[in-house]
Amino acid sequence: MCRGQVVIQVPDFKDRFWVYQVVDLRTDSFAQLGKMYGTQPGFYLLVGPNWQGEVPKGITKVFRASTNTANVIPRVFQDDTPEDKAAIQEVLKGITLYPLSEFDGTMKSVDWSTVKKVPASGDGSAETQWVVPEKFIDELPLVLADAPPLPGEEARYAQVLAVAEAAKADPAIRKAVDEAAVEAEERLVKPPFQFRNYGLPLTHNWTTTSNNAAFGTDYYTRTAVAKSNIFVNAPSETKYFYQDLDQASARLNGKNSYTVTFAKGEAPAVNGFWSLTLYNEHHFFEPNDIKRYSLGTKNKSLKYNADGSLTIYVQSEPPKEDLRDNWLPAPEDGDFSLYIRACWPKPTVVDGTWTPPAVDKAG
Repeated sequence: MCRGQVVIQVPDFKDRFWVYQVVDLRTDSFAQLGKMYGTQPGFYLLVGPNWQGEVPKGITKVFRASTNTANVIPRVFQDDTPEDKAAIQEVLKGITLYPLSEFDGTMKSVDWSTVKKVPASGDGSAETQWVVPEKFIDELPLVLADAPPLPGEEARYAQVLAVAEAAKADPAIRKAVDEAAVEAEERLVKPPFQFRNYGLPLTHNWTTTSNNAAFGTDYYTRTAVAKSNIFVNAPSETKYFYQDLDQASARLNGKNSYTVTFAKGEAPAVNGFWSLTLYNEHHFFEPNDIKRYSLGTKNKSLKYNADGSLTIYVQSEPPKEDLRDNWLPAPEDGDFSLYIRACWPKPTVVDGTWTPPAVDKAG
């Protein structure tokens, strides 16, 4: 965590796909840093909405957030091979950010393997609840103070803040507000944790979203994404496809076996990479003996069918030996979801010409 103006360092990634997601408090993007933008190695400055300081020599570009809080999430492609896991280590050391006061125009190096690990607040088996409905009205004014209203939101902000003030002054209003927040959590916030309950419906029960990292006043989609899959790149950086159901509209569950077959030449068209990932009912990786949580471009041993198609086997038990390179382990029991990432997608993926194939139940 850094306070004040922040310098982002971009090392030379050479031919690797990479992108830095930089979003404000609303999780809307305000900086374009990545291979798809032709970003050059160097130093980039992130500043808040009111900063009027002098930009030092050596800074390539300044990006201004609309809020005083921002998040930076670097993503870099790595093959699933021992050689590439070793090769990527040096460039990872060049990914860093630090206060402007520490900027001296030289590339810094950080050995991230030595960084202190902070214990998790929960056991990691399910989502940690950070927003507690009964505390919501106390915390909301603090958040709104850091996120000035967008054009047209001024009246809404005034209404919300008036309710917060009234709740502080009147126990009866506070009780009603807390009860409404609890009801909203159950009826409005929890349902979009299931991918099928929001977004744009596609063929074969897939869904997608089109305004990632640019939610603006689309409060529902922003809330849904924050609940189910927070911190998503803009569609031009990464296109996401979500799946909770099989071709027959039954919930995906580990007691069944499934196949996903991409016809010849019909894998997601990307300039970067694509992957099919499995998440368990908590939207976490499902532990498995081979430590495999996704399949895609990074997997160099995928086996193609005689007709050039690619079949991925989604099931809890290993398939027969000659199919195991294409096996995506599922939980032994319980619901799960599938999730396609198309990083640096080509136009057919972004504009909806291409959509994912069906998830077929085996047997």
